[in-house]
Order: sequence, then C-alpha cells, then structure tokens
Amino acid sequence: MAEPLSVVVITLNAERQLASCLESAAFADELLVVDSGSTDATLDIAERHGARVLHQAWLGYGRQKHYAVTQARHRWVLCLDADECVSEPLRDSIRTALQNPRHAAYEMPRRNRFMGRWLRFGEGYPDRSVRLFDRERAQWSEDAVHEKVIARGTVGRLAGDILHESEAGLADYIDKQNRYTTLAAETLHRRGTHAGLMRLLVSPFFRFVKFYFFRFGFLDGFAGLVHIAIGCFNSFVKYAKLRELNSRAS
Repeated sequence: MAEPLSVVVITLNAERQLASCLESAAFADELLVVDSGSTDATLDIAERHGARVLHQAWLGYGRQKHYAVTQARHRWVLCLDADECVSEPLRDSIRTALQNPRHAAYEMPRRNRFMGRWLRFGEGYPDRSVRLFDRERAQWSEDAVHEKVIARGTVGRLAGDILHESEAGLADYIDKQNRYTTLAAETLHRRGTHAGLMRLLVSPFFRFVKFYFFRFGFLDGFAGLVHIAIGCFNSFVKYAKLRELNSRAS
C-alpha cells in the first residue's frame, strides 16, 4: 500500500496559476494551500479544487514553507509553488516511489518556461530540486530566499519534470529578480559576508561561461541567452547591494 501524500502550496494572489497547479496534483490524498493574504480569487480557486486552506502571515520563503509542511495531514509531502505543475511522468514516478520509499527525500528536475519557450539547457534545465520528502526526516531551511530542503538521510532521484511557468512577462520576471537579489543581499549581510570588487565582477563572468557554454545554454536560442544574462546580472546586483549594505553599516 502506498504512503498517503499531502501536496502543499504556499500562495499570495496566485489566481492566474493555481488552478493548473492543483489540477496536476489531484492524485494526492490531500491538497493544502497556505495563503499569506490574497486579495484576488486565489482562495476561491483553492476551495473549488478541494484544497484545505489555511492563513499564515508571511514569514519569508523558507519559514513559510516549513510552517505549511507542519500543517499537512500526512507524513509524506510534495511541495509545489503555485506556478508549478506535476507532469504525468513525474506523477507516475511519485506514485511508484511511495509504494516503497527507499529514501528520506526525492529530487526531481524542473523545466522552466521562459519567454514562451521550454528551456532545455543552461540554468533552465534540469534545475533539480528536492520537493518530495518524509517530513519526519527532512525539512525546509529557514532562508528568506533560495530556500532548500535539508534531508536527514539519503536523497533519491525521480524521473519526470516539475513544469514551471517562470514568468508572466519579462517585466514581471525582472521585478521578481529584483526582490530576490535584495533578500539574498540582506541574508548575506546578516551573516557577515563581504563582497570585494573582484567577486562583483568575476562572479557574473564565470556564471555566464558556465551556463551559456559548458551547460549549452546557447542551444536555447534567444530565450536562453536572456535567461542566463539576467542570472548573471542578478549575481552582480546581489553583490552590489551587499556592498551597499556593508558600507552603510560601517
């Protein structure tokens, strides 16, 4: 008999994406949506799809996801963002894994859709992420951004993709990256990290070489170039913001 599964989604004004996310996860034994104050149709959509809905004021990405997992009814959880869907091959892999789980957690590739194109290389794929886990042996980190699952045990690998609609338009994507780089810089600042001029300049360069050439990002055409270029600029901006924070504190 398979282990029962809770699918956990955190939301804020996610009416555009949530229906597809929950429909793709309908195979789960529980759908749980933890909302941080939506003012659009998010809650109605969640309830129409049979999800249990809870409210929690925003705690930061890692802490919010950790809280949501603690509220799930089942030991095994699959964590999704509202703009992600479970592909059919991944659904089948999850069902098979839960027949006899051999690991504390499982990672899976995430396929990013960017500028109308499903990326196949560079930073866009396979973009592996741990999302399925036994909550008694794994948990989310408390990072404000770039949170990750920390497992106390082995991590297996599943076939099939999480399908990620990474942006509602280029301007929306850049706005999101601006928020992420601010949170990342603030986190580094609290840890006492300093960024010299060399890191500010060299980090974006090596990032571009790695993902555009060695990870074949150039094969994703113009969308791949833009995706990697923004990632490199994010690296530059993150360290520039960190230097600004450090100078203000000195």
